[in-house]
Amino acid sequence: MKIFISLVIVAAFLFGLAYLSARQTEEENIPSAQASALVAEKTSFDFGTISMAKGKVSYNYKLKNSSGQEVEITKLYTSCMCTEASLLVGAKRFGPFGMPGHGFGSNIKQTLVPGEEVNIEAVFDPAAHGPAGVGTISRVITVEEKAGGQIDLTFSATVTP
Repeated sequence: MKIFISLVIVAAFLFGLAYLSARQTEEENIPSAQASALVAEKTSFDFGTISMAKGKVSYNYKLKNSSGQEVEITKLYTSCMCTEASLLVGAKRFGPFGMPGHGFGSNIKQTLVPGEEVNIEAVFDPAAHGPAGVGTISRVITVEEKAGGQIDLTFSATVTP
């Protein structure tokens, strides 16, 4: 009986090692976001205290292609339906884009030459969540590149009625 119990313990130990090894290999194969060739003048902004009654607020993030080669922006999306984002390239506006899966497309195809600067306009509607939306909020706008890089732009606010 002792031999049987010992074999079960050894088998469980070996099974556990095999499981952990396989899991680690899977995690190593998960692609992670690469550093972006786009550099933001500011990646975060605080609107401070804003009122639902006064309507939407906006902020422009300045981005620059800091690489020595062209960068293609492929996606632009937000973390919440209360937020829209547009890509502004000179006089052209691409968007608005919003939260994926909620009526907004996020695909975009805009190439930036080395050194080119663009703006990402963030528009936040503090009344979008109704009376339950008061308090401190934080939202994210994500810009993805064809080469796999991405940059996250964040903002926060304290929403009052």
